[in-house]
Amino acid sequence: MMGSPGLSVLLTASEIDRRIDELAVEVNRHYPPGRDPHLVAVLKGSVVFLADFMRALGRPLTMDLITLSSYDAGTRSTGVVRVLKDLQEDPAGRDVLIVEDIVDSGCTLAWLRSTLKGRRPRSLRSVALLDKPTRRQTAVALEHVGFTIGDRFVVGYGLDLDERYRELPYVAVLDQDT
Repeated sequence: MMGSPGLSVLLTASEIDRRIDELAVEVNRHYPPGRDPHLVAVLKGSVVFLADFMRALGRPLTMDLITLSSYDAGTRSTGVVRVLKDLQEDPAGRDVLIVEDIVDSGCTLAWLRSTLKGRRPRSLRSVALLDKPTRRQTAVALEHVGFTIGDRFVVGYGLDLDERYRELPYVAVLDQDT
């Protein structure tokens, strides 16, 4: 399936919607009534996934946002995590669920898990729409995964290249010469 010029659709909007519904069922099993998850979303890329995932959970929850960066102005991870915007809420004593768009090198998620663990949540889990295990540089726990993909640069559904393509309703592979 073709998307915009220079893009090849990897995951359609309907495939993503179906998988998010399945992830919500999977995640809800870990939080009994009265143990509402506190979602910590990593911006900016996870915002589209976060909105759809929150609705699919269909239960009381709280949420907070953190903005981290480990990418230069392009497609390469630097391996150094920078905090651009920290959490506003204290995660201590809460059942924290990290919401990520994509786990690539694992550096950002490993850093965030370590940082949040130091803030003493009751529990700490993570969910990612996309996982690229072949790119892993740091071992990291990832309890819930939407899709496992190969080592290709993807955009759409919140994922970007220099702030472009986030608005696409699907995930696409960026063709080499784009």
